[in-house]
Amino acid sequence: MNRYRLTLFAIASLGALTASAFGQSRTIIIDPGHGGFDRGGVPGQRISEKDKCLDVGLRLRSILMASGYRVIMTRDSDVFIPLPTRVAIANAHPGATFVSIHFNCASRAGANGIETYYYRSDSANLAQSIHRNVVSGAPSENRGIRRRGFYVLRKTSIPSVLVECGFLTNPTEGSLALSAGYRQTLAQQIARGIQREPAPSRPLTASLRNVSLGGDFVRVPAESSGRSRKRSSKSSRSHSSKSKSSKSSATKKHKKSSED
Repeated sequence: MNRYRLTLFAIASLGALTASAFGQSRTIIIDPGHGGFDRGGVPGQRISEKDKCLDVGLRLRSILMASGYRVIMTRDSDVFIPLPTRVAIANAHPGATFVSIHFNCASRAGANGIETYYYRSDSANLAQSIHRNVVSGAPSENRGIRRRGFYVLRKTSIPSVLVECGFLTNPTEGSLALSAGYRQTLAQQIARGIQREPAPSRPLTASLRNVSLGGDFVRVPAESSGRSRKRSSKSSRSHSSKSKSSKSSATKKHKKSSED
């Protein structure tokens, strides 16, 4: 029995050392976007984003914990968490990795695809690994990896990535997001990315190939994709809208809450 326990300990230690050697953290901060009064998305959007983000986040937690990771959630229920609090949770765990989960939206129903964002240079490899795994498991366009200074990416002091798991305003991707099986697939693919599992690359969507920086990385105008930013800036915008509404109840709350 003692020999068996020693063998298990040696295997676990080897796994931890291997992960460390490849720059992988064993502590993961999962940040499901939005929550509480901030449902995410654009005005009039039929499918709520906040609950889909939370569902994928909770599924991801289960997968990672089963693989021996320590997992911390910025929220694990339908509550609103201000952006500074999300960042504070991340920064309280030096050496951890921060993954923010969102779904996209647009005023144009035809917009579709997977996007992944990072800001810090030490987050680029993580962004690529998560993005390639999610794209490889989704019947969606590859909208590339983009560098953006969203609040939760810019203010965190640890490697941080924000993944947009498809457009809820797109009929096909919205229907997929309503499927528990598909949300499980998303969680599994994000977990594979965190674990740096190899994944086949897929070509960028045709409209982005002329702004490719190589591989899945793209350069796009600062905020030219207003629809994508509506949803991605959901995080920072929602927070600012909350601040305004607390100062003046007459001020409208902004729709989004967890990425800028």
